[in-house]
Amino acid sequence: MKAEVINPFLESARSVIEQVVQVSPSTGNPGLKDVALIQDHIWIQIGMTGYFSGMVVFGLEETVALRLVSAMMGGFVITEMDEMGQSAISELGNMISGNASMILANQGYSVDITPPQVIKSSVGGSEQAPRKALCIPLVMDGIGELDIQVMVS
Repeated sequence: MKAEVINPFLESARSVIEQVVQVSPSTGNPGLKDVALIQDHIWIQIGMTGYFSGMVVFGLEETVALRLVSAMMGGFVITEMDEMGQSAISELGNMISGNASMILANQGYSVDITPPQVIKSSVGGSEQAPRKALCIPLVMDGIGELDIQVMVS
């Protein structure tokens, strides 16, 4: 697990959220945890190849995702994670990851990222085995928490 990979994603997420949502997120306690799909959560998964290989996953409760998308749309209230909501949350993940990959490149680490994949977990979750990830939560006042989960080697 490369701890130096998470800092560009953290820096990028703060910057993008401040610009797009006009909220200054605070950083929660980082830690190593088992990551598995949880019921009523939205996951934005970004693959990474190059100097670092693996994936970064942004996880948030569906209610938090709805508040985040509503804020992104200038306060227009979104009540369900429809196609437009999924597109908006996917673009947020894309902006954060693209920015982070540029930060990594400026530090001498050449990486390529995949387009974001939005995963919406439902009742029963997934049969996928849990994986270890370096995780840092970002707390957005009035919106909720976004977990940045890095699984790279």
